[in-house]
Amino acid sequence: MANGGIIGPVKVVCTSSTKVTSFTSSGTFVKKNCTSTIPEVMVVAGGGAGGVSTGAGGGGAGGYRTGACVTMPNGNVTVTIGGGGAGGSPSSASTVGENSNLGSVMSSAGGGNGGWQNCTPLKGGIPGGSGGGARFNCGATAGAGNIFPTSPSQGNPGGAGSNVAYTGSGGGGSSAAGQIGQANDGGAGGAGTSNDITGSAVTYAGGGGGAEGCRPGLAGAGGAGGGGRGATSAAVACNAAVAGTANTGGGGGAGDYQDTSSQSNGGSGIVVIKETTPKCASGVWNINDHFDQLQNSQWITKTTATADYLVTAGGGGGGHAGGGGAGGYIASGYGPSPLQADSIELAAAEYAITVGGGGAGKIFNSTNNASGNDSSIAALIVAAGGGKASSAAIHLADDGGSGGGSSGSSYGGTCNPGCGNVPHKFPPQGNAGGNQGGTGGAGGGGAAAVGSNGSGGAGGAGGAGSPNAITETAVSYAGGGGGGGDSAGAGGTSPAGGNAGGAGGTGDNDGTAGAVNTGGGGGGIRAENGSGCTNGGAGGKGIVIVRVPGNTGVAVAPGCNTIATCVGSNNDKVAKFIATGTLTIS
Repeated sequence: MANGGIIGPVKVVCTSSTKVTSFTSSGTFVKKNCTSTIPEVMVVAGGGAGGVSTGAGGGGAGGYRTGACVTMPNGNVTVTIGGGGAGGSPSSASTVGENSNLGSVMSSAGGGNGGWQNCTPLKGGIPGGSGGGARFNCGATAGAGNIFPTSPSQGNPGGAGSNVAYTGSGGGGSSAAGQIGQANDGGAGGAGTSNDITGSAVTYAGGGGGAEGCRPGLAGAGGAGGGGRGATSAAVACNAAVAGTANTGGGGGAGDYQDTSSQSNGGSGIVVIKETTPKCASGVWNINDHFDQLQNSQWITKTTATADYLVTAGGGGGGHAGGGGAGGYIASGYGPSPLQADSIELAAAEYAITVGGGGAGKIFNSTNNASGNDSSIAALIVAAGGGKASSAAIHLADDGGSGGGSSGSSYGGTCNPGCGNVPHKFPPQGNAGGNQGGTGGAGGGGAAAVGSNGSGGAGGAGGAGSPNAITETAVSYAGGGGGGGDSAGAGGTSPAGGNAGGAGGTGDNDGTAGAVNTGGGGGGIRAENGSGCTNGGAGGKGIVIVRVPGNTGVAVAPGCNTIATCVGSNNDKVAKFIATGTLTIS
């Protein structure tokens, strides 16, 4: 083909795939700049060796630790794989397992070795990630597990010393303590833990079994997860101890006095890192290479991140005596039907985020109340500010995301004017305010319901808001403000609880402001004002929340806005804007 020039730079958003890296020996893990948190890691230390002598205790498993959504620095991370403990002899103690480390991110402790020599300080098991089992008799104590202490626990204690002659106890495992030797039988090692981080279920960190007691008897079984079986007497079956399985952190089985030291070794540890790896095609490309990539369907084109969102505008201010309408509520997912809109696709770019302020409440004998301000994600999603309630000077309530409630002195039909879902959207962003009823002001509309009418001297309740769990915690948003009266209307709430809308005022009491960053409408005040200088409640400030997959690059500004990582079962990122700023997708 003809020679061509170059194309680029080509900026893409990376698609992702899962990559699993297993370290069975010490090495270096390279974390790329284009990854964020690591979805899952497992760090297992080396298992302790079993004791070697008649009735010795099994070795404790290496410490077993896992982590989800682990923050890891970019660049080279040193990985250390702990070796298993070395078996001893009737005249020398076995050793503990070695620690495993994933840089400074996570460390697990080596397993304790099993007890070995009668009525000496070493008859008991040694502490570690899981503790070693004790030798029989002389009040021998088990080795403690979870040493050094971690939460959740990295291991369990070994079995305490049996009072049955020549019966060793099992070493502890990551899921269970080692068993105490019984009758003529050695105690079994504690069970390990199954984990499918590599793509298939494997059990790790089982404790080593204790040695057989008085003949005839059975050796203690190794704990599931690489724990070695203890020995039986050479005089009976000549079954030697079994070492812990390599790269499981299994404890070594306890050896008989005739066993060689290697037969009771602990198993080495392992470190596994499961990451979401981007596939990127960016930079300057030769046009010939570009053509070849296209021909082979290997050229990675620009993709976008699928984003869910919650956008709530500022609530309208409470009046004299109606309650303010809630700010417009627009959300995709995590809330009740039929208020759910479609998710959006966000390309790699900066997006202006506007968080609308709540409208001011009516100031007694002074300024009138105001409608709330719009909230938006650029021009993609725009929620309208809540309509102000009616006031003494202006008896008509305003339209908005939800409409304001009418005053006790207003007359008219539905939407007076106080209409909700203005401008019109589907699904609707809000509802109309209520109508007057005697001297009681009507409630402002909410995201899920119209405002209640006033009745006699009683104010109407604000329309119900909507619950939404986009942050994984259900919160009420966009409840209408309650109308004022001789008895006040309650602010609009939702099944999530809490009054997002402000309650109306009674007598000489001010109306309550809508809750901040919910878009709740402000509560109205008693129509006749009583003898005091009462004020309507201000509308609550709005909020913008954006949720994207965890492998998406996200930044927010200014610093009062936040990003939560590893949210939900898919490890999403959630950007929360409580103030106007910028969302950057990369």
